[in-house]
Amino acid sequence: MVVTKSHVPNPGFPPLSTSFLEQVANPLVLSALQQLTQPLAADAFAVACSGGVDSAMLALHAVVWARKQGKTLHFFHVHHGLQQRAEGWVDHVHELALFLGVPCHTVRVQVDLTQGDGLESAARTARYQAFTQLSQLTGVKHIFLGHHLDDQAETVLLRLLRGAGVTGMGAMAPLMQRDGIHYLRPLLTIPRAKLIAVAEQFAAQSHWKPVWDPTNLQDDYTRGALRDRIVPHLNERWRGWQHVLSRHAQQSQEIAELLDEIAEDDLATLDVDAASQSFDLARWRQLKPTRQALVLRHWLAKQGQKMPTQARLNDMLRQLRELHALGFDRQMRIKHGDVYVCCRRGRVFLHFDTSVS
Repeated sequence: MVVTKSHVPNPGFPPLSTSFLEQVANPLVLSALQQLTQPLAADAFAVACSGGVDSAMLALHAVVWARKQGKTLHFFHVHHGLQQRAEGWVDHVHELALFLGVPCHTVRVQVDLTQGDGLESAARTARYQAFTQLSQLTGVKHIFLGHHLDDQAETVLLRLLRGAGVTGMGAMAPLMQRDGIHYLRPLLTIPRAKLIAVAEQFAAQSHWKPVWDPTNLQDDYTRGALRDRIVPHLNERWRGWQHVLSRHAQQSQEIAELLDEIAEDDLATLDVDAASQSFDLARWRQLKPTRQALVLRHWLAKQGQKMPTQARLNDMLRQLRELHALGFDRQMRIKHGDVYVCCRRGRVFLHFDTSVS
């Protein structure tokens, strides 16, 4: 994974003026940017820009915002190498950066398809790894992502179809941290139609048009199939469904936050060891069954582990509840991803040595 292209603004090519950009910008987007960033004490930001409508129009609005707020701005472009036409997208994004007077950096990645999680997931993992590299290169720790209202609504639908719980139904958060980087999604309340309107006006005056990714509607991609087969029917029959599902996501986020607080309070009663993060099995068993499950999920999440499937969680709960039924010398070890959930001498802990069989 290497930086394949990087440039700074060309003094001989003056960027488009702020007054021009303000004429095409949507005030709702500018307001969303200001509201999301106001509590943050950061001077440098980046926009993850693919060259498509969503990220390109976010980039345009971020330039207006950054100039007004005196912030430093960069564009980060990730070349996945999955489509031949994507070769031209690199130059297209750098052309936009030149128009807007913003430094632009491109990383070419190799998408690892051997993990068994599917192309979309593998590409997402590679993308975040690239952002980490670009963050280290530029020193930028705050990155804007172009997910909008329609994306959020689609995510809620996909999570529902996959059987997600309350946390999963919260879909995408406006702010999140990953590998020490803050990711911001200021467009989650903005319909894509508004971004398209800005893009059309910008193209009419600048002759720069966003690229189109055909995988957005391809059936062999999960989200593409949703957009191609289901979304048109929802748009026809249930107008405004995106706003409804977005509100559902917000409510789920609030409920998940409350449940996290309850789980943290319960975990504090389990004699947690600060070094090993192990907890006391006997005290855990004193909790009600629903709170036992809640605490176990919370405990795993705090240690950076993926959430278990319902079947795996039920198996963990069963074994923890039944352990010692045949004697207190019994131990437990359940594989979960790359670790083991273990119990020894009445203490539940994670074993990170994957060589254990």
